[in-house]
Amino acid sequence: MAQWNQLQQLETRYLEQLYHLYSDSFPMELRQFLAPWIESQDWAYAANKESHATLVFHNLLGEIDQQYSRFLQENNVLYQHNLRRIKQHLQSKYLEKPMEIARIVARCLWEEQRLLQTATTAQQSSSPVGSLMDSMSQKYHQINQAFEELRILTQDTENDLRKLQHNQEYFIIQYQESLRIQAQLSSLATLPPADRQLREPSLLSKRATVEAWLTREANTLQKYRLGLAEKHQKTLALLRKQQTVILDDELIQWKRRQQLAGNGGPPEGGLDILQSWCEKLAETIWQNRQQIRRAEHLRQQLPIPGPIEELLTELNSTITDIISALVTSTFIIEKQPPQVLKTQTKFAATVRLLVGGKLNVHMNPPQVKATIISEQQAKALLKNENTRNDSSGEILNNNCVMEYHQTTGTLSAHFRNMSLKRIRRSDRRGAESVTEEKFTILFESQFSVGGNELVFQVKTLSLPVVVIVHGSQDNNATATVLWDNAFAEPGRVPFIVPDKVLWPQLCEALNMKYKAEVQSNRGLSEENLVFLAQKAFSSSSVNPEDYRNMTITWSQFNRVNTLLALNHCTELNDLTINKQQIRCLLRMVWNLMPYTTKDFSIRSLADRISDLNHLLFLYPDRPKDEVFSKYYTPPLSKAVDGYVKPQIKQVVPEFTTPNPDPAANPTYMDHAASPAVNQPHAYGLYPPIGDPMLDADGDFDLDDTMDVARHVEELLRRPMEGQWSGQQS
Repeated sequence: MAQWNQLQQLETRYLEQLYHLYSDSFPMELRQFLAPWIESQDWAYAANKESHATLVFHNLLGEIDQQYSRFLQENNVLYQHNLRRIKQHLQSKYLEKPMEIARIVARCLWEEQRLLQTATTAQQSSSPVGSLMDSMSQKYHQINQAFEELRILTQDTENDLRKLQHNQEYFIIQYQESLRIQAQLSSLATLPPADRQLREPSLLSKRATVEAWLTREANTLQKYRLGLAEKHQKTLALLRKQQTVILDDELIQWKRRQQLAGNGGPPEGGLDILQSWCEKLAETIWQNRQQIRRAEHLRQQLPIPGPIEELLTELNSTITDIISALVTSTFIIEKQPPQVLKTQTKFAATVRLLVGGKLNVHMNPPQVKATIISEQQAKALLKNENTRNDSSGEILNNNCVMEYHQTTGTLSAHFRNMSLKRIRRSDRRGAESVTEEKFTILFESQFSVGGNELVFQVKTLSLPVVVIVHGSQDNNATATVLWDNAFAEPGRVPFIVPDKVLWPQLCEALNMKYKAEVQSNRGLSEENLVFLAQKAFSSSSVNPEDYRNMTITWSQFNRVNTLLALNHCTELNDLTINKQQIRCLLRMVWNLMPYTTKDFSIRSLADRISDLNHLLFLYPDRPKDEVFSKYYTPPLSKAVDGYVKPQIKQVVPEFTTPNPDPAANPTYMDHAASPAVNQPHAYGLYPPIGDPMLDADGDFDLDDTMDVARHVEELLRRPMEGQWSGQQS
């Protein structure tokens, strides 16, 4: 948002301070009318350099004339009058003193920035995230300050280049004059001696004067060229530094946040700010590249012996390296493909070129290709070794054209219907399983900028991908991905991760995953972490401090399948306590067969707790319905088609009493002699019997099922009244 627009949104107390900044020396009306143009000029530089101040002042008068024309078309008589008066005042006061008006405007803009900073600081101090915002504000301020310095330097070299071009053009004119004089002197040989003696002295004098001027001017031009080259060296050094901050710090941090988001971390954040910075870099780099090329063209037009040729060659090489690094680094994956990738399953991904719009790449939209490659192939690729276009599988729908979106200014390719048809695995040695083998999706493209002036081949790798063929491999594959996302270091060789980490580090990663799975800000409790530590280290200690300094290896983490234990905590949503604690709290403990994820997909934990009338309280004393009722499945609606819909209900026949008394001790279940249960009103439950429809192996028998169906059909043919009377009797 423009500075002037931000100022208009301040509180009244700040606006009153703003009003006092302006007077007849620099009217507020002019600040309002020409706000964008005024903010785009370097008034501080003009205040210290008269030639630049003169240029800016005349441009200011031109901007006033253009604004006057707009008001003329709008028939706004009052604004026309005010602008005419302001222009006359400025001309009479500052035409001979342009640096003075530059100092006044620079001072006003500085005071505006200070006022904005004061208001922003006051607002942040009252916010709980004030310190974080202040830190980000400082970082953004430094980046924007560097861009402003780059803009000033680029404008300065542009002015010097124009001056050099003007001086060189005048030099060439004088050089042509010297050639003309030399031609006249040569033509004197054909004249009579008397005429030659009459004309020769003046021509010789002219030639000497011109040649002396040319000698001095040639030295001056050489100094201008060297001075311009030195300024470009300074600009390129600052460009490299700014590009390092944006690409090696900010963009890498964004990629790291994206990786942690794969473990359930907070969203990585949008790319809009990063793209705006990268576009500013691209624009500044391109402007300086064009300036260097123009300086080279001037040198070719008028070769003057000296070191400038080598300097320009070096500058051109440096600026090409800088823009190449920018383009190749800003070809990124905005939306990662799934890191646990199942074959024959549709998946999506999005790649984006952050500088595509600024370099007009969309004028000839490039095509992006996706390929799956192994970890070894990824290593070879980053070493620039010849991989012979090898891939480790076949991806369907793996080509996509980049599209430019005018409203957002983004250039991206959306792969919406990719599918991994087949995978080719490497020869595995040792104990490595298929769920430990890492692949990556390679996205690559080629495009040109500047009318095929520069051609770029860009490539980017996705986060590591583990390929599975069956859902039973999902937990182990997820464990591989979780470990990689949590402990990968920036700039690593694909896809090296530490073999062991401290237990608290792993706890942090598991906690992040857990909160994402249960969609809650409440993380794993200390009891949960102790439970996981016991499984990971085969320990019986219940003291969290015993695990603080312990390290866990990847093989330990993978072998005990800590993710299954985490899933256990996830399913129970932090409702479990340690087994030893349970034994201390209860007088009698019955070990039920553990539930699986499949069990809970059939009937949820909350519904199963609701079904069991013996479960009355959640530890220590909260009624179970108070805690779980919001998770119960709503009761089935009454039949409207004449049929009563069946319902699944949790039954544990071994733990029953005919009518449990809520007043009884709720910390254990009475053991009844009979397995029969009389449910209130609606249900009568019977002892379990063998299921005739299942064979000895638990398989479904169609013939037996048909026998039962025929028996039911025979019963239905009987008179309805007799059936009911028989049951009632």
